[in-house]
Amino acid sequence: MAGAGDEERDSRPDDTVAGVVRQWRAVHPDLDTAPMEIIGRINRCAALLQQAEDAPLRRAGLSRPEFDLLGALRRTGHELTPGELARETFSSGAAVTKRLKQLTERGLVERRGDPRDRRVAHVRLTDAGRDLVDGLLPEQLAYERSVLAGLAPHGRDELAALLCELLGRLEGRPGAVRI
Repeated sequence: MAGAGDEERDSRPDDTVAGVVRQWRAVHPDLDTAPMEIIGRINRCAALLQQAEDAPLRRAGLSRPEFDLLGALRRTGHELTPGELARETFSSGAAVTKRLKQLTERGLVERRGDPRDRRVAHVRLTDAGRDLVDGLLPEQLAYERSVLAGLAPHGRDELAALLCELLGRLEGRPGAVRI
């Protein structure tokens, strides 16, 4: 039984996810595949954006996680401990430690011990690290602006608000769905 939502979905331009949904509907017509239309598109967009936006990073010899770490140091504007960097970048402590070693060897970050607690390290950007982030960020933002240019300003605002609401729920803010 088709509903108003089905007619609206059927009038959208076709994309990869629409084909996947059609296939699942053929195999399991009894299942509501509507969540795939959102989650599948978010995942597909994220994968495609990641591939394209990583090109400037690769040219600079950085991985996305390394740039995220450098970016966290730059945007917070102060030293951070590896644990704080892990929280800022949604990474494991072990992954941050490995990245810090590589970035230190490249002269992009410096680590210094805490005089009060030798188990704690403080990490800061070097001048070279700051210059690298500051040089890459405008290129990254220009790319993102070009990707979104095809959407009407109202559509961008609406999409940002909806994604903010979804992210808030997933991150465990009040009213969040527990996963």
